[in-house]
Parts: sequence; C-alpha cells; structure tokens
Amino acid sequence: MILGIEFPPVSHVVEWPTIFGKDWYAVNKVVLLMWLAAVLAFALIWVGGRPRRLVPRGVQNVAESAVDFIKEGIILQTIGPEGLHWTVFLLTMFLFIFFGNIFEVIPALQMPANARMAYPAFMAVIVWILFNFIGIKHQGFFTYLKNIAFPPGVPKALYILVTPIEVVSTLIARPLSLAVRLFANMLAGHLILVTFAVITASVLEASPLIAIWPFSLGLLIGLTGFEVLVSGLQAFIFTILTAVYIGLSMHPEH
Repeated sequence: MILGIEFPPVSHVVEWPTIFGKDWYAVNKVVLLMWLAAVLAFALIWVGGRPRRLVPRGVQNVAESAVDFIKEGIILQTIGPEGLHWTVFLLTMFLFIFFGNIFEVIPALQMPANARMAYPAFMAVIVWILFNFIGIKHQGFFTYLKNIAFPPGVPKALYILVTPIEVVSTLIARPLSLAVRLFANMLAGHLILVTFAVITASVLEASPLIAIWPFSLGLLIGLTGFEVLVSGLQAFIFTILTAVYIGLSMHPEH
C-alpha cells in the first residue's frame, strides 16, 4: 500500500479462477479469451470472404486489407512470391495474436490472452517445428543441419565462433525469443494499465477535485491508446519473424 492506495498482488492480475473443468482441462477467463480470439479471427476471414463486391465495404474491406497487408507487407518482403501460399497461415496467426492482445483494452474483458506464457510458447513451438520441417524438406536433413552449423560464405577460421552461435540461435533462441517477446510486452502493458487504473480510481475516490486526478486519468487514456498500438505491433513482429524464419529455411543462401 502506497499513500493509501492498495495495489492488487501480481497473481491477482494474471491468474484467474477456474470456471469449469479441473486439472489439465480447466477452463478460466484466459482460456475463454483464447477461444474468442480464434472465433473472431475465423469470423473475420469467413464473413469478409463471402461477399464478392467489386468495391469492398465493411467487413469485406477489413478482411481484404488484412490479406493485402500480409501479402505485401510481410510475405513479399521476406519470402518472395513463392511464399504466397503461406498467406492463410500467416494471416490466421496475425489475427489470432492481435485479437488475443486487444482484449487488454476491451471493457469487461481487460486481459490480454497472450500475457500468459503458455499461448506464446505454444505458437512459438509450432513455428519452430514448421521452419525446421520446411528446411529439411527443401534442403534435405543433413544439408539443412550443415547450413545451420556452417553458414555459407563464412571464413572457415570463424566457424569455431559462428557454429555454436548459429546452432543455439536457430534451435533455441528463435522460438524462445518469439514467445518471451510477445509474453513480456503484453504482461508489462497489462500491469502498467492496471497500475494507473488503480491510481486513478483511488485518487478519484479520495478527492474528485485533487489536482493529480486529471493527470493520472489522461495518462491512463494515453497508455490505453499506446497499448492498442502495441497489440498490433506485437502481432506484426511475431508474424513477420515467422515469415523470415520460413524464408531462411527455404533460401539458406540468404
């Protein structure tokens, strides 16, 4: 408690009681938000793809803009034209992560699903399996391992330093960084919003006319807008890094 303001323990902010089920299949608020994110991602693609208007409107316009963004802003910039068949996968990943993040600023929900490490870690494992599978498929098992451990174009004398770095980076650091980056950013933003929400509510309850209240309220509104930006940015970073790893597995010479 600081200056009469009582902050909830971190466990109360990120842990939620079980709604139904138990043990490994227990369902709580975060699980429901994950399911809702999946439903929203599917609904946007399905509803947006149904009408065939020459000039898109409404949901169709949003869906087509998302598809164009994934194609032109991610795939063509990282993989190339041969990677366009990954559009559906990368679009689904982007929307799922974005919806899971944006719940942080939705009234009554106010919890980013990706602030729990399990979901970013699960998606990172999928990406890890995927880009390794693609690398083996396109290059062959032993050639893929050779290109990881001994990157082309590196002087042989440097392999003693480069080889362990490349092996650890490809097989461990990539999935770990994907998961931790998304989890840490969403958890940090959630804790900041909770902190300023508690401060604003406590100051308002103590004295509605106190001078600091407009400042704390304005900062809370500004941070909420910033977290909307972070939600989209983290979804973009996760998706574009996935595309980069797929591209590197397909084109080891680059």
